[in-house]
Amino acid sequence: MASRAIWKGQLRLSLVSIPVEIHSARKSSSRVSFRQIHGPSGKPVRYQKTVQGVGPVESDDIMKGYETDDGEYILLDKDEIDAIKLETKKTLELVQFVDSAEIAPIWFDRPYYVVPSDELAEDAYRVVRDALRQTKKAGLGQLTMRGKEYLCAIRPCGDGLLLETLHYQQDIRDADPLFSGIEDAASDEELLEVATQLIDRKTAPFDASAFEDHYAAALRDLIAAKMKSSKTPRAKASDDGESGGGENVVDLMDALKKSLKQSRSGKTTRRKKAS
Repeated sequence: MASRAIWKGQLRLSLVSIPVEIHSARKSSSRVSFRQIHGPSGKPVRYQKTVQGVGPVESDDIMKGYETDDGEYILLDKDEIDAIKLETKKTLELVQFVDSAEIAPIWFDRPYYVVPSDELAEDAYRVVRDALRQTKKAGLGQLTMRGKEYLCAIRPCGDGLLLETLHYQQDIRDADPLFSGIEDAASDEELLEVATQLIDRKTAPFDASAFEDHYAAALRDLIAAKMKSSKTPRAKASDDGESGGGENVVDLMDALKKSLKQSRSGKTTRRKKAS
């Protein structure tokens, strides 16, 4: 499946602007995922937004509420929030450079790939990549996506650029209260020597492929074994539609998967009319 950009805009270095796209560097499809199923009926558990004393509500009627110290909610409409104009919605400007090793691991949040939007942008993109590679620096800037402004660090990654969102200072908990009870005394010399020898013996170049998610593998083995057993409780995935109280709840993902399966087999489907 082709990757879809989650942000499109300009990567700016001084007066140079480079059209770029940002793609997530993480894969979610590799994880084992489950749906909650109601045991007695075998139907998926669904969640509905409700208001006490009112019942189910429409998404269009939901507003953002900021709770004040007086116990009131300041109501904001989605359009009012979207109207906030920030340059970082469309521009990621590199405003500072630091040594890559200077940013401690605790500051890193999520990784993303930065790619040029078209062939015309590739020359300038390569210049920025090579300059960061040669100086061993990371560029710092900010961008807005998914309703939040992120602090970002950009550095070379293979033939391209890697963007990593960073935590803001106020997001990191102070470690002193947790570590203050640990005495800053010298370690036993003999024990320290044994520990350093053990570290040296086990030191090797980092290779992520050498590690496996054993829990996910065990889950897949369990699922495979359960699929082979005739004693395994089962629920029909096709028995997903529910009607009642004048409401039809449609699982979009299931509907799309069914449509795709039927289109491959050359069958046509009829649209269900909402009751």
